[in-house]
Amino acid sequence: MLLFNDKKYIKTPFKNEDELEQVIISNYEYLFGPSSFYLPKARIKTGDGIETIPDGFVIDISQRIWYVVEVELIHHELYNHIVKQITKQIVASSQPAAKQKIEDLAADCYKNDMTTKEKFNDAKISEINVRKILRDILDTPPIVGIPIDGISNDLREWAPTIKNGVKIWTVSKYAEIGNADSVIYEFPEEYKPQIDTEEDTETGSETSRIKQYDATLFDLIKADMLKPKDTLRMNYKPRGGQEKKYEAVVLEDGSISFLDQFFNSPSYAAIAGIQKAGSDRKTVNGWTSWKTEDGKSLADLRDLFLNNQ
Repeated sequence: MLLFNDKKYIKTPFKNEDELEQVIISNYEYLFGPSSFYLPKARIKTGDGIETIPDGFVIDISQRIWYVVEVELIHHELYNHIVKQITKQIVASSQPAAKQKIEDLAADCYKNDMTTKEKFNDAKISEINVRKILRDILDTPPIVGIPIDGISNDLREWAPTIKNGVKIWTVSKYAEIGNADSVIYEFPEEYKPQIDTEEDTETGSETSRIKQYDATLFDLIKADMLKPKDTLRMNYKPRGGQEKKYEAVVLEDGSISFLDQFFNSPSYAAIAGIQKAGSDRKTVNGWTSWKTEDGKSLADLRDLFLNNQ
């Protein structure tokens, strides 16, 4: 249960898959990350002409990866419903015609959506290279991205068995007691999937090793890579505006003091800064945005920390 003043919100099921799908489309960056963009449904075919329609496609420019998206509900039967759909989608998405269709959708998105264009600019990708970058990304196997309202034991055990990487996020719905139209949706912290078969493969079977999603500033402090009261700096230039320069302070517990607030993650602090600068962006990668006084990004320190585990 969630409490807000005298209001109580209880966990409640989604009305149907379409409701969850619309929530994902409106908030996809909170799952796939700040450098991603979402492409709508498109009909694609296997080599034998079997048609399938994924719930969307996502391209992450920074990570140079892409997803076939299948939004699901936990009560849907795994083997006769979810697995069948995903299997067709993986096969169909490998076809040249499907990749060309997705490339065209992505190029149109770049052309017509200013936020998507800004993400390419942030990645230092010029307009003349957009198509080439898209082709390079689409030449890699897609990751299966599954937003769902809960994870069954069978789904957890099935995910590592397929060749493609699988990322599964849970999204929850809470409705106010006595006012079912007042709804809150819960998303994972820092884009963290509940299941990530690629991350599991990289870290092997050593359960003691910390995964990238789990590393915190407090871990960097304990490893003597950061110190309490260290200053972090971030520069941001909003579209059509003047560059802003921000400073934040690392606290003893690994949180960040910035703009008279305390933030438990670099990304939350960074988004507060860029929105104060006038941006309408919903997300930003604070690990790459914030830098130490000697110019190292928090992401660089995190990579060094993980490599030493």
